[in-house]
Amino acid sequence: MDTDMQTRLLAAVDDRFDDQIAFLSELTAHPSTRGNEQSAQDFMAVELAERGMDVDRWQIDVAVIRDMPGFSPVIGDYEDAVNVVGTHWSASRNGRSLILNGHIDVVPEGPLEMWDSPPFAPRVEQGWMYGRGAGDMKAGLASNLFALDALRTCGFAPAADVFFQSVVEEECTGNGALACMQRGYRAEAALIPEPFAEQLVTAQLGVIWFQVHLKGLPTHVAYAGSGSNAIEAAIPLIAALHEMEARWNAPACRHADYTHHDHALNLNIGKIEGGDWASSVPAWCVFDVRMGVFPGQDIAAAKAEIEDVLRQAARDNAFLRNNTPEIVYHGFHAEGYALSQDKSAAAKGAIGALEGAHRRVSGTDLDKAAITATTDARFFGLYADTPALVYGPRAEAIHGFNERVDLDSMRRVTQATALFIADWCGLEPAG
Repeated sequence: MDTDMQTRLLAAVDDRFDDQIAFLSELTAHPSTRGNEQSAQDFMAVELAERGMDVDRWQIDVAVIRDMPGFSPVIGDYEDAVNVVGTHWSASRNGRSLILNGHIDVVPEGPLEMWDSPPFAPRVEQGWMYGRGAGDMKAGLASNLFALDALRTCGFAPAADVFFQSVVEEECTGNGALACMQRGYRAEAALIPEPFAEQLVTAQLGVIWFQVHLKGLPTHVAYAGSGSNAIEAAIPLIAALHEMEARWNAPACRHADYTHHDHALNLNIGKIEGGDWASSVPAWCVFDVRMGVFPGQDIAAAKAEIEDVLRQAARDNAFLRNNTPEIVYHGFHAEGYALSQDKSAAAKGAIGALEGAHRRVSGTDLDKAAITATTDARFFGLYADTPALVYGPRAEAIHGFNERVDLDSMRRVTQATALFIADWCGLEPAG
């Protein structure tokens, strides 16, 4: 791709950037928390169809993905869990195919009074857009779409098939991306613009979600000593899990990409419920746990150790010794993934193309980082032999109050993505 074409693509992103901001604002206004993504997906389907893509919109069926590698267990059904994929079919197919993946689901907004402005009424202030999901990761979806628009503005289209994926379930299982694989969508590389500040993610952790269910012995609080408090029984179990967390983070246990990270694996007690009445000793308690795992760490072995730790801690408790905690897996069942370990020609080529695109836009070399979160990249890298590049804009307070995305960063990522697509896929005349 010559310098003139690069310059034209960068200018095309600039010329439509106000439209891109307006698109992001409208998309962020859809409160697409888990189970409520339908209106946002309707919006995406219309936008893709208006651009001439072949749109596939379907409801995820757990039964058809349950036995696939990477499936995460769920509680309840997937009623109204809808994926949307827009396909650009190349006329020449002279280039390399590409998946542009992003998730439409967002985490719950939390107490509204803790936000400076309503989370689903996006606002722009001093170069930032505020709103739940603006950063994680609707700005990424916008950058994918408007990068393709830039090519079209210049009179070109990718010279290879491109699959634009807007998926659900990334925040709790990843089963949306898995359903795309089951549907048959494959390509020679994938790009996922998650908000990691214009860095290429070289490695990501895996995640296990589980619940611990405890039963107590209820009595009137006046006779509390004769009962067994299910909420208090959780305390030593949580302490035992944190001891396990420390062992897993020990230097001898670390993956090569995390050698210098003292505490990459985080255990989080994300939710706890229990009891029915302040004057009754609680008869039940449930707490939800999120635990990270390193790339290459076996999920089955990790689960076995978690279960053993909880059983041993229960044996040390007079009541729990005869009332074994029940463990329920109810979400993420995700392996870690390290792009750094992919030595294939495809990975080398895709990384090189992104490095060149980033350098052309920013004037700096592409920074690389191992992150302590997980993304949908694992599905492509581990189960489809497809290098998955995670590279997106700078955002702050994701999953927190006053989430925001840096709009200039989104512009740069859009420009770099346009250059990457042109290099990786090649170009052919539009239409």
